[in-house]
Amino acid sequence: MRTLYHLALSPQSRLIRLVLGEKRLEVHLRAEPVWERREEFLAINPAGEVPVLVEDDGTTIAGATAIAEYLEETATDPALISGEPAERAEIRRLVSWFDRKFDREVTEFLIGEKVMKRFLGIGEPSSEAIRAGHANILIHLDYIGWLAERRTWLAGDRFSLADVAAAAHLSCVDYLGDVPWDRSVEARNWYARVKSRPAFRALLADHVSGLKPAPHYADLDF
Repeated sequence: MRTLYHLALSPQSRLIRLVLGEKRLEVHLRAEPVWERREEFLAINPAGEVPVLVEDDGTTIAGATAIAEYLEETATDPALISGEPAERAEIRRLVSWFDRKFDREVTEFLIGEKVMKRFLGIGEPSSEAIRAGHANILIHLDYIGWLAERRTWLAGDRFSLADVAAAAHLSCVDYLGDVPWDRSVEARNWYARVKSRPAFRALLADHVSGLKPAPHYADLDF
């Protein structure tokens, strides 16, 4: 069985777990404590980052974007990047928005400060960074709400990798209870639809040692 090296609150890892779930592909999940810099893991990914997918035949793909594209080409049903060229470009634009812009402006300030600093042992969380994350997420929720109000799904008429990427990041922040869902009814309703998909169930069952999820985290009705 293929193996996915991951971390529970890594949005990039969650993106791939959701893609695997949507495509109904079995996988063995192996939590990788990247802060330990294990030689065995560095041998398969010198960057020392998750996610990394290892196929039964030893084929190894590192990085969320590369793995998602690989799975899209090798397991085509259901397609998560589909449509005309302009539609596929919009999906990829939004994936980049969340994996770069949202990650830089929200995830790193909240997950990075509250969770990763603890495991890396690099000091106390920065209250200034956390405040910035809380301020920035409001802008992103407004944008998600704007998209959800005008489209069936974030990138258009079909559920796509754009929805997966957005939900992967939001679910990590929501584990901490740091998503102000009252900010946007449209964003909240969109996330409830994604959260109700079968592929999402494994994420809702996640529990990080010593860090309880927010009370509403696994509640499909919030």
